[in-house]
Amino acid sequence: MKQFTFSKVILITILCFLIFTGFSKTNAGGKVGLYGIYMVPDGKDAKNYSRPGFGLGLHIVIPTPKLANILAGTAGFEFINLLSKSIDLREPYTGLLVEQNTDQNYMRLYIGAQVGGHGNGFLRPHAGINLALIYYNISTDLVIPDDYGDNEIRQNLDSEGHVVFGYDITLGLDLNFSNKFMIDGGVRYLKTFSVPQQLGQEDSEKIHPQYFQIYLGAGVGIN
Repeated sequence: MKQFTFSKVILITILCFLIFTGFSKTNAGGKVGLYGIYMVPDGKDAKNYSRPGFGLGLHIVIPTPKLANILAGTAGFEFINLLSKSIDLREPYTGLLVEQNTDQNYMRLYIGAQVGGHGNGFLRPHAGINLALIYYNISTDLVIPDDYGDNEIRQNLDSEGHVVFGYDITLGLDLNFSNKFMIDGGVRYLKTFSVPQQLGQEDSEKIHPQYFQIYLGAGVGIN
């Protein structure tokens, strides 16, 4: 049932694109954009090891020569912080204050295809699918702060990183201002394969986390 509903959404998106562009034959240009991201873990596999986070992305859209108003290639890079946590610890004998800082970052390099979003109309809905190379990193530091804030002592307790593969499905809407300036927003479903639990245990069970993104940004047209 979910797959059928999603297929209908894709079909409606493509039909809306055709209505808004009016089957324009004018060659459309591409775009380069910068956008902000809010990413939410979905399902137990993701929620157990990450939290909602914010990040930034950069993407480029290049229409194909003969199908410029319908099909385009996409590529981009994203950086999202999924966990940034600080815990204050006090040494029981001396009363010395110690901080434990943990960061979990998610970086994604992707390439794929997009349908719609390249005509000369003002409203340009689009849908796309991308394959991605993903790097997870988690790092934990122990910090002894300095009273004056200049000479803190920092020791890295653990740092682990893993490269995995994944994909995403995107639905979005582009507001086009004379093919020169664009505002672009939408949602993405992301799936990642074979991530070790806690990102560091070699003999741990592999998980397949999934996420939802909401993104909003601006771009400029390129010819």
